[in-house]
Amino acid sequence: MSNKRARQDKLIQIIKNQGMTAVREFASMLDVSEMTVRRDLEEIGTLSVGGDKYISQGGEQNILSALEKYNEQKNKIGKLAASLVSQNDVIIIDTGSTVFRMVQYLPVNYNLTILCYNANVLFELRHRQDITVLFSGGLYQPKSDMFESIEGIQYIKRIRANKVFLSAAGINDKLGITCENMYEVSVKQAVIQYSREKILLVDSSKFGHVKSSFFCEITDIDKIITDKMLSKEWRNLLKGKGIELLHIE
Repeated sequence: MSNKRARQDKLIQIIKNQGMTAVREFASMLDVSEMTVRRDLEEIGTLSVGGDKYISQGGEQNILSALEKYNEQKNKIGKLAASLVSQNDVIIIDTGSTVFRMVQYLPVNYNLTILCYNANVLFELRHRQDITVLFSGGLYQPKSDMFESIEGIQYIKRIRANKVFLSAAGINDKLGITCENMYEVSVKQAVIQYSREKILLVDSSKFGHVKSSFFCEITDIDKIITDKMLSKEWRNLLKGKGIELLHIE
């Protein structure tokens, strides 16, 4: 793979993981000039975000405008998720860009205990003196900013949580709930097993899709938070399975 292609792939990954930011910030992350970033955005062609494809006609502005809307949607899902947290809760925050958005909206002075295994979540929580942070640790996976290990899973098994907030890359009525990476599976299954309430945060584009790594059945989930674009068929299916559906406006 050429350096240019590798850089553009990294740019796309940064945008998907972190959402909107200034061109100068992209340039700093990639250690290139702002002109190079703008040229890369112009050349990307089609950017797939959340299951939707955005054509880079008009270059940087068109892509970033589309991403701004997508970013806002994820923030609203995160804010709704944070509103479900109660005082003295022990909660687990999974890896994933949508789940990460709830961190900024967590209530203050609720005496929370939070278990995490994602570098971004840990970074955001590290200065919250009103929160007790637990971190399971392990091998760092740069693609997802996740840490995982056998020892980390053993640590998770010693924790009991009121709520776990989960991410997913695909939800299929027959093949269950899936993620992108096999190394996520054992961690997700552990946090599901040792949490009382399982809450899934996903945008509607994930429904109907299947990724390579299965981690639970739809019926293992208690609540799903998504956007209002979810189809009537999926709403009825989830209701029939006894899953509470919450959606943003």
